[in-house]
Amino acid sequence: MKKGKFIVVEGLDGSGQSTQVEKLAGGLRKNKIKTHVTKEPTNNLIGGLIRGQLQEDWKSTPECLQLLFAADRAHHLEKDVKPYLEKGITVISDRYFFSSMAFGSLEIDDWGWLKDINKRFMLPDITFYLQVSPKTCIKRISENRFSFELFEKEKKLKAIGESYKRIAKEYDSFEIIEGEREVEKIAKEIKNKVLKIY
Repeated sequence: MKKGKFIVVEGLDGSGQSTQVEKLAGGLRKNKIKTHVTKEPTNNLIGGLIRGQLQEDWKSTPECLQLLFAADRAHHLEKDVKPYLEKGITVISDRYFFSSMAFGSLEIDDWGWLKDINKRFMLPDITFYLQVSPKTCIKRISENRFSFELFEKEKKLKAIGESYKRIAKEYDSFEIIEGEREVEKIAKEIKNKVLKIY
């Protein structure tokens, strides 16, 4: 059986990546492509610990947080992503280890270490990064939520965006998509790029 494709959508908080994940899944299903949607951090036990820290319910060192992300990812791949791919089903993930590296680089200067703790994980067939300005992201977040999470400050988002640009240079199949356009135009561009890899 032909393996499914592994697709990742990345972006700053408020960039609209969750919306584009759902749009892409719907578009692929219309093309008779079986699709499974997932996300990181997961809703499993380790993912819950991570969410608690992002919402500032508890605190650990930045290194501890990154190791939790890696543990959650290892479990996610084993129990969710790989079984679907092996059945020939395409998996679309809302965030992956690129998020950990980009967001983690705010507090951890050792880029090599951030890469090393994720280097054993499989690479996606294609990754889309929605490029949206920090100002626009903050505006969207303030319109849709009552509170801000750990990394949702404009200065921090700008630094994270720079790390994503570095990632785009270091990893193949990492596509930067202009994210400040109509939702449907973005969705169409992403779907067309994905259909080319089948």
